[in-house]
Amino acid sequence: MTLNMTNYEQEYQNFEWNVPEKYNFAEEVIDYWATDRTKLALLLVDDYENEEKYTFWEMKTFSNQCANFLQDAGLKKGDVVLVLLPRIVEWWISLLGIMKIGAISAPGTTQLTARDLKYRINLSQAKAVIVDADNAEKVESIISECPTLQIKVLVDGKRPDWIDYYEKMKSASRYFSPAILKSTDGALIYFTSGTTGYPKMVFHSQASYPYALKVVGKYWLDLKPTDIHCNLSDTGWGKAAWSSFFGPWHMGAAILVHKTVGKFNPERTLEIISKCGATTLCAAPTAYRLFVQLDLKKYDLSELRHCVGAGEPLNPEVISIWHVATGRYIHDGYGQTETVLTVATFPCLDIKPGSMGRPTPGFQVNVIDEAGNILENHQEGDLAIRVAEQMPAGIFVEYLNDQAGTQDRFQNGWYLTGDRAYRDLDGYFWFVGRSDDVILSSGYRIGPFEVESALLEHNAVVEAAVVASPDEVRGEIVKAFVILGSKYVPSETLVKELQEYVKKVTAPYKYPREIEFVTELPKTISGKIRRVELRERERQYKLNLR
Repeated sequence: MTLNMTNYEQEYQNFEWNVPEKYNFAEEVIDYWATDRTKLALLLVDDYENEEKYTFWEMKTFSNQCANFLQDAGLKKGDVVLVLLPRIVEWWISLLGIMKIGAISAPGTTQLTARDLKYRINLSQAKAVIVDADNAEKVESIISECPTLQIKVLVDGKRPDWIDYYEKMKSASRYFSPAILKSTDGALIYFTSGTTGYPKMVFHSQASYPYALKVVGKYWLDLKPTDIHCNLSDTGWGKAAWSSFFGPWHMGAAILVHKTVGKFNPERTLEIISKCGATTLCAAPTAYRLFVQLDLKKYDLSELRHCVGAGEPLNPEVISIWHVATGRYIHDGYGQTETVLTVATFPCLDIKPGSMGRPTPGFQVNVIDEAGNILENHQEGDLAIRVAEQMPAGIFVEYLNDQAGTQDRFQNGWYLTGDRAYRDLDGYFWFVGRSDDVILSSGYRIGPFEVESALLEHNAVVEAAVVASPDEVRGEIVKAFVILGSKYVPSETLVKELQEYVKKVTAPYKYPREIEFVTELPKTISGKIRRVELRERERQYKLNLR
């Protein structure tokens, strides 16, 4: 099968964004592919091999119905809708329906706590929520403290004062005229973890995410209209937008989703990939690390022609084992919630195991010093994207309500990613680490501030510092250094109590998997905790254990 990009140098030099003045993804892409009423768009498979199949035509008509009842409920262009749903078809339908109105989706993981929801609803001034029964309970507990919330939609049951999704879908018209949107109009808000405060609101326009994510589907995933693409990301993350929504559908590919309700099961996942004949696969390095521990000969992966990984650095040894077993390399990719894919090992490039790859067409990526000067090959510096001459389509508009945070990202004509890297003689980039304290664990971005804040709410904790600790499976895990009050003594029981407490007051995936009790923390002269020192201590400790 011919690659979408066969000559990297030529494609990179000739690429132009050509962003249209008006753009609505739901109309431009979904309604386009829906002209073939039989074309598969989405395949959901549960743990018992039950399948749900949806065509582009069905996604068009269902999203029209969703747009109609949401508009009748009072939703209009520019309104923010928080969407918290698991891997069910209603997630895809809701996002498309919201887009057809011209409203703004704010997807979130179903693991968010009531406190998380209150923060997100109030900061974004969300007018509506679309949730399942579990999350409806959380919303009910904080609704009196969320004055902007007017529309509540429940997809799997009935509640007083809630809109019954299925009842409204039954009576809603299948015809809807999508809103005429400028490419600069808002499309999505994602919340991303910071190091010194609560999550920031990453604001994307139609151009910066829905439109620009075509480069993911075309160049990195290398998708064709005949492909069945499997992505393992949960619905609450930007990676789902990349690889479970915009990227594949731009190319007319079908999306395969493992509709599981339990923890990630590598054996079951490979069985579904095999049974459904997935042709392309996108997974976090953590998933690949678990895959290569299995007897891969047990699974028929012969239909799999292309594999990619993103979310954290990928081990060269994992790439090697996977290639020996499947005949396919894992093509690394790099981007952020604030961007689309900006660096990758594209299918037409030679693999350099451990490298992030080369810049995506449309992005001038380089390694710079603090003054914005481009560094020489093999010199470590800040990974940055040039924005002075022309802003690439795939970069976020701003952090809403955070002008200072936005300005920190854009300096000296560059967008600063917050990552450290170096460039080799062949133009390949190599990830060194975060320049801040954000923890990359199993594809999740976890800010230490939220975990520290949760720990400090516990009566036993006087001070806490949270850092990344190297881990062979997850890449990094959350490690907490804790100073206890005088009435408490260190114990395994207290470790478990603190872990469970963090799970309750913030999203469970953020809890510290390791806790070390200490009597003091390293600090600057001004009294700030030196997480960098603790992080380096952890790195050296884990190296000595090998």
